[in-house]
Amino acid sequence: MTMPTKIRKDHLDALAVGILLVCCMFWGFQQVLVKATVDELPPVFQSAVRGVGATLLLWLWCQCRGVRLFERDGSLWAGLLVGCLFAAEFAFIYIGLKHTSASRLTVFLYTSPFWVAALVPLFIHTERLRPLQWLGMACAFAAVVFALREGFGGGGATGDLMGLAAGALWGLTTVAIRAANLTRLAPEKLLFYQLGISSLVLALLSLLLGESWGGHWSGFAIGSVAVQTVVGAFASYLAWMWMLGRYPSTQISAFVFLTPLFALLFGMLWLGESVTLTLALSLALVAVGIVLVNRQ
Repeated sequence: MTMPTKIRKDHLDALAVGILLVCCMFWGFQQVLVKATVDELPPVFQSAVRGVGATLLLWLWCQCRGVRLFERDGSLWAGLLVGCLFAAEFAFIYIGLKHTSASRLTVFLYTSPFWVAALVPLFIHTERLRPLQWLGMACAFAAVVFALREGFGGGGATGDLMGLAAGALWGLTTVAIRAANLTRLAPEKLLFYQLGISSLVLALLSLLLGESWGGHWSGFAIGSVAVQTVVGAFASYLAWMWMLGRYPSTQISAFVFLTPLFALLFGMLWLGESVTLTLALSLALVAVGIVLVNRQ
C-alpha cells in the first residue's frame, strides 16, 4: 500500500503559529528550570535521564499508534548523524548552564536560525530567503541582544561559547534533516533517532566526565526532570519534528527568537524581578522580525 504524501505548505498557518508560540514559551521556561536543577543533579546525567525517559515514552506512543521504527528505509546513516548532532547540542546546553545564566546562554543558543537560513537554501532552493526576510532575521536577533545587553559586559565566556556551539549544532541538525530528506519519515521515527542515540551518547559522556549518578533527588529535582522529559523532550520535540515535515524550516526557525525573551521573562518571574521596558521593546522588535520573515 502506498503511503499518503505529506502536504508541504509554503507559509505558516494559524495552527503552526499557535504550536510554535506554545513551544517557544515552554522552551524559555525549560532553560530556567534546567538552570535551577543543575545544583542538585549533574548536567549531562540530567540530560541523559531526560532522554531515556522520553525515548521510552516515544516507543510506547509508537506502539499504540502502529508507527514502525525499525523497518529499512535508507535513513540509518543520516539518522545516526542527526542523533549525534542532537546529543552534542544538549551536552553543550546543559554543561553551559553551569557556567552562565539561563537567559545569557539562551541568546547564544538561538543563533541557530542563521545557520538554517544560510545553509538550507544550498540544498532546498525553494527556501531561499529574500532581502526583506533577512532584514527580519536581523531585527529578531538584534532584539534578543538588546534585551540581554546588560549581561554581555560580565563574565561567563565559557557559557557563551557553549551556547554558540549548541546553536550551531541545532542549526546543523535542522540542515541535516532537510538535506537528507529525513522529513519523509514519520515524525516519531525522526525524533526516535535523536532521542535514542543522544541518550546513549550522553550517558557515556556523563560516565567519562565522572559525574555522580546518585545526585540529590529532591521533590523539585524529580518534578523538574519529569517536566523536561514529558513536555520538553517528548511532546514539544515531536511537535517540532511534525512541523519540519510540513512547513518551511527557515520560517519556523525564525520563531525560536521568541524563546530567549520568554527565558528572560520566566527568569525574572522566578527571581521576583519586574519586567523592564527593554523586554517590552524587544518583544515588539521580535514580532516585527517574525512578520518580515513570514511575509508571502
